[in-house]
Amino acid sequence: MDNVKFGVIMTTLGMGGTLFSLWLLTLVMSALKKAFPERPETPAGGAGKEAGK
Repeated sequence: MDNVKFGVIMTTLGMGGTLFSLWLLTLVMSALKKAFPERPETPAGGAGKEAGK
């Protein structure tokens, strides 16, 4: 196998691996968003002000 062929194969595998890992992270983040939905913020003068301390 010459250097050019090896380089093209490694580049293709590297790009594919990167895209696969980004896709996997997207699935994990989507699952976490569904498991822990974002709560609406409480007003500044509300009872939830103490909880942030």
